Order: sequence, then structure tokens, then C-alpha cells
Amino acid sequence: MIALALPAAANEGGFVPPTLEDMHLPEILPWAAEYGTGFGKQMLLVLLSVALIAWFFLAASRRGQLVPGKLQHLGEMSYNFVRNSVGKDIIGERDYRPYVPLLFSLFFFILVNNLFGSIPLLQIPTPSHVGTAYALAGIVYITWIVLGLKKHGIGYFKLAVVPAGVPKAILPLIVIIEIISTFLVRPVTHSLRLFATMLAGHLIIMLAAAGSEFLIMDADFWFKPLGILTIAGGVGMYMFEILIQVLQAYVFVLLTAIYIQGSLAEEH
Repeated sequence: MIALALPAAANEGGFVPPTLEDMHLPEILPWAAEYGTGFGKQMLLVLLSVALIAWFFLAASRRGQLVPGKLQHLGEMSYNFVRNSVGKDIIGERDYRPYVPLLFSLFFFILVNNLFGSIPLLQIPTPSHVGTAYALAGIVYITWIVLGLKKHGIGYFKLAVVPAGVPKAILPLIVIIEIISTFLVRPVTHSLRLFATMLAGHLIIMLAAAGSEFLIMDADFWFKPLGILTIAGGVGMYMFEILIQVLQAYVFVLLTAIYIQGSLAEEH
């Protein structure tokens, strides 16, 4: 299963490990070939994820019943998870409701696009392309800054970088650290955490699959049993990667809720 979308090991010259070029396929419709941009598989999967998410929740809510069926129950359970476990618990019961649609959309968009990396033939998580992660983190970055300004006015920047109770002697140093960590480091780590995890996990699975193929098909007889062990390890990593794909969607949305809550808070 794992090897369906993976590069084969070279038959000559020994084992050739998979590279990023093997993972990020050529564009389907290149419109700026010299810059390597265009409409590719990842963009196609992004559109597919939007269609799948919209179809599922429209189907789940189409015939609302007092005693829900399986599809309605799954849709309600999914919505309530984000609403209560993320929005209500993190942002607070008083303020969370306006932000549930954003949290809900981010969670299921990231979840589905992450899980694409574990589906045969599709087999690529779209956030493994850094542009997707940057775009999502950028939306969140602009959102919590705008919310902070709307709530506190220009005084939000003081609230964001001047923690309460800090001695005046070290306040200038703390302010510099807070400016860097809040407005520069936070959006970068928010995006790169998702991107790097999806990229690394998928590369590990590719390496296990390519290594298994090489050991079984091309290596000397005495090394072939190692191919069986490599397949077993690859299947284990495949299952672990599914867990990571779900957790990363949750972590991204959890951090989004924390950032929103911080923008709405009266002091830090």
C-alpha cells in the first residue's frame, strides 16, 4: 500500500533514497515554469478537500432529526468537539461563539489535507508544501491582531508586549523579547510546526518503502530478510503518521484558540 506513490529504488548503482522532487510532483498546469509554480497535485487536493468537507457536513445536516442517524450523529459529534473542547474550553464561555466557524473550518480543512498523505494514490499531505502552512498561519496571524485592535484599540500592542507585574529594571528587555516572540516567532512556528511535521513524516514513510523495495528486489540474498523488517517498520510508521496527522490538526487549531483568547484578554 505504502509503495503506490513512492519512487522505486534504482536498479543500478545501489540504493537511491527518495528526495523532495519525488514527493512534490511536477505541476499539472504550469504557468510560471521558471519559478516552479502552477496548478499541481497539492492544489488539486486542496480543492478536493473543500468539496469533501462541504459535502459531508451538508449531507449530515440536510435532514436534522431529534434522534440523529449515523451520519448526523457523526457530524454533530465532530462539530461539538471543536465547539466545546477547543472554542469553549480555551476562549471561554462568554466569548467563544463568534470564533467557532473559524476554528471548525481550520480543523477539518487541515485534518482532511493531512490525511490525504495516508490515502493510497493520493498519498501526499498538502501542508507538506510550505505555502499551504504559511497561508493558514497568515490567516490566523491577521485574525488575532485585528481582534486585539478591535477589542483594545492601539493599546493592544502594549497589552501584548508588556506583561503585568514585571519589574521596571528588566522591562525594556522583556518588551523586546515579547515583540520578537509574539509578532515574529509565533506565526513562523505556527506554520513551520505543521509543515515540518507533515514533510518529515511523509519522507520517513517514503524512505521505508523505497528501502524495502531495494532490499527485497535488488539487494543480495542475505539482506532480503531485512526488507521484511523494513516493511514492518514502515507499516508501524504509517500508522503512527496517521496519529500525527490528526494531532497536528488539533494542535494548530488549539494554538489558534489560545492566540484569539490572548487577544481578547484584558491583561497578560
